[in-house]
Amino acid sequence: MHRRGINYLLSLITTLGLLAGCQAASPATKQASSQSSKASSKSTHSTIKHQSPAHPYQHWHAVKVVHLPILMYHSISSGNQLRVPAKEFRAEMTYLKTHGYRTLTANEAVYALKHRRLPQKKVVWVTLDDSYKDNMTAAWPILKQTHQHATINFITGFTHKKNHLTLADAKQMQASGNIDFQSHTVRHLDLNNLTYQVQLTELSSSKKWLDHNLQQNTQVICYPAGRANNQTIKADKQAGYQYALSTAPGIATSAQNAYNLTRQRVVPGMSLTAFQTLLTTTNE
Repeated sequence: MHRRGINYLLSLITTLGLLAGCQAASPATKQASSQSSKASSKSTHSTIKHQSPAHPYQHWHAVKVVHLPILMYHSISSGNQLRVPAKEFRAEMTYLKTHGYRTLTANEAVYALKHRRLPQKKVVWVTLDDSYKDNMTAAWPILKQTHQHATINFITGFTHKKNHLTLADAKQMQASGNIDFQSHTVRHLDLNNLTYQVQLTELSSSKKWLDHNLQQNTQVICYPAGRANNQTIKADKQAGYQYALSTAPGIATSAQNAYNLTRQRVVPGMSLTAFQTLLTTTNE
């Protein structure tokens, strides 16, 4: 009996020792397991986030026909019918802001017209032709202050002219997010008076210049003199443009010829009531 008692005590001591060892190791084991689980969860979350980037147009709604007023400006100064004074431009951009209009980028306008989708009912596309220097000194500060966006139709061969924007100007303005640039050809010649090959060169060369220097895919051509013929439209397509802007009056729609979109001319001395009539649409 004495020997059995000793053996029982030794067995009990050994068992208690093993239990103590397991209990001592348990917190470390649990901590390692928790860290491994967190790391795995973080890795999975990161992978899902990387694989599912937000679609920029996912909240846009479909409409039967897009009605898009495209406002046409040139110089923001005074002196003739192509020059809108800065004071009036500021009032008009403020009107757009206070009345809930969203000023589209060129890419957004192309998407809207092509897919017949809109981010909201009130939209407008602000364009400035000829890339005048005052687009930077007068229009750009107003666009930034009113949180509006505009597209400048850029004459790529005029970058060394005194009263026109340089490439450095364009890059600086593009980086702000308030301005984008589309094509207004190389030399601003009336395309109707040119042969097909010269038209194609004007259209292709200006697109390539913009694509290369501004790191973009230029999708819109704005016609100098606002006119185009059948050969021009053929050249537009061959050069790689998706849409073209004319100077014919009217609100552009997704039902129009994509290579002859109408625009609404803003003139100096226009009242805000008259300005409002340029924006009247039926987007539902």
